[in-house]
Order: sequence, then C-alpha cells, then structure tokens
Amino acid sequence: MNRSTYILPIIVIAVAAVMSSIFIVDERQKALVLQFGQIVSVKEDPGIGFKIPLVQEVVFYDDRILSRDVDPLEVTPLDDRRLIVDAFARYRITNVERFRQAVGTGGEDAAARRLDSILRAEMREVLGSVSSNDILSTDRAALMLRIRNAAIAEANALGITVIDVRLKRTDLPAENLNATFQRMVAERAREAEDERARGREAAQRIEAQADRTVVELVSEANREARVIQGEADAERNGIFAGAYGQDAEFFQFYRSLEAYGIAIGQGNARLVLSPDHEFFNYLRNENGTSTPDR
Repeated sequence: MNRSTYILPIIVIAVAAVMSSIFIVDERQKALVLQFGQIVSVKEDPGIGFKIPLVQEVVFYDDRILSRDVDPLEVTPLDDRRLIVDAFARYRITNVERFRQAVGTGGEDAAARRLDSILRAEMREVLGSVSSNDILSTDRAALMLRIRNAAIAEANALGITVIDVRLKRTDLPAENLNATFQRMVAERAREAEDERARGREAAQRIEAQADRTVVELVSEANREARVIQGEADAERNGIFAGAYGQDAEFFQFYRSLEAYGIAIGQGNARLVLSPDHEFFNYLRNENGTSTPDR
C-alpha cells in the first residue's frame, strides 16, 4: 500500500488539530479559555490565542459599552404621589473572570437581568427618599448620579462597571392622571381668580385715585374761579366807585335804571310798594308825583 495513503490523513488531522487550537479575538471582544468549566486563561487583547483541542473551549464576551432598558417601575416618593419611572443604563463587562463566576453559563442575558434587579432596587431607594417634584423637575442629574453610584458597588460583584443611569420618562399612573388633571385645573382656576381679584383691586385703586384727582382738579378750578370772580368783582366795584366819584347823580340814575330793568322788565312783574318809596324816585315828575302809565 502506498505511504501517501497514511500520510495524507495524518496531515489532515494535524492541520485540523492546529486550526482547532487557534482562536481569534477582535477589538470588540474578550475571551475566556475554559477547561472542564474552569477558567484557564483570559484573552483581553485583540489577536490570536491558543487552546487545547477537544479539552478546552473559548467563551467570548462583548467588550463594548452596552445599554440596558429597565422595565417601567412604580415608585412612591416622600409625598406618596406614585410615579411610573422608565430608565436605562449603560455598562461594560470589565472583569470577565468575575463575570463568568457570577453568571455562569447564563452569559450576558443573565447578567442583564441581575443588573435590572440592582437598578430597580436602587431606583426605589433613591427616588423614595425625595419628593415627586424633585423627580419631575428637569434638574434631576443629582438623583441619577446617586442611583448610578449606588449601583456601581453591587454591579462590581458581577464583573460589570455601571457607566451611566438615565431617567428617560416619568409619568403618573393611569388611574391618577384624571385626578391630577382635575387638581391642576382647580389650581389654575384658583390662580386665575387670584389674578382677577388683584385686577379688581387695582382697578378700584385706580378709580379711587382718578376720583380723587377729579375732586382735586374741580376744587382747584372752583377756587381759581372764585379768585378770578373776586378779582373781577373788585375791579367792577372799583370802576363803579370811580364812576360814582366822577358823577354821583348819574351813577345813581344808571343803577336805578338797571334795577328797573330787573324788577319790571319781564312785563308781568308786580311790586307792592308805597307810592312814595325811594325806588320810584326817577319815575316821578317834577311835581313829585309818579308818572302815569302809558
């Protein structure tokens, strides 16, 4: 029998054995070499690694930053106002030996479930120690940092480093939404009524000030009018006094005519006076009797 008949299978077996002993780790992975389930070596740097065929096996783990969405969680803050919190975390497998020991053959899925439990417990503890207004405010970075820092210690036991925790969404439970909306409507109505009351108060204050200003202006105008009228009367009296000083007889005659015009100028006036009353001095004739009506 030809020797090539034996040599060729041996070569094939040898090549297969060599190929099965080689494994490649790229830059996105870390690898563990296991022998009968026990860790033999760790390959963290990218490149070629070796193992014993049929005896040893290689398990690869993702070396990238991973993200995990936490299922919506109901928390009860200090003010007993229940909230539904939706969060996510970013983490990385930093110690593959510890990771393997912690999760066993469950791999990354088992680790993600355990990380969920850690995050949910820390979220309940941290968010339960503050009020709902602190959770609902936009400035809640301190709360997320507290959750992350609290989760880091427990996650390290899994060979995982928690990089970040974020609260994506915070809502009220569906059964509380209607009551909350009604309370918000009532609060806005109260604020609106307060604004209207302040507006009415301001309007009354402005109206009172305007009325006071009107009274002051009218009073000032009346005072000025009386002053002007008094000055005019004084000037008129001065003119009358000057006229009286120039011709007393004519002045008396002129004033009597004015009085006649006022007293009997309407045509239906009736005066009950004695005939010799001084009011009729300028209505008598030279003989001292009254001028007859014409």
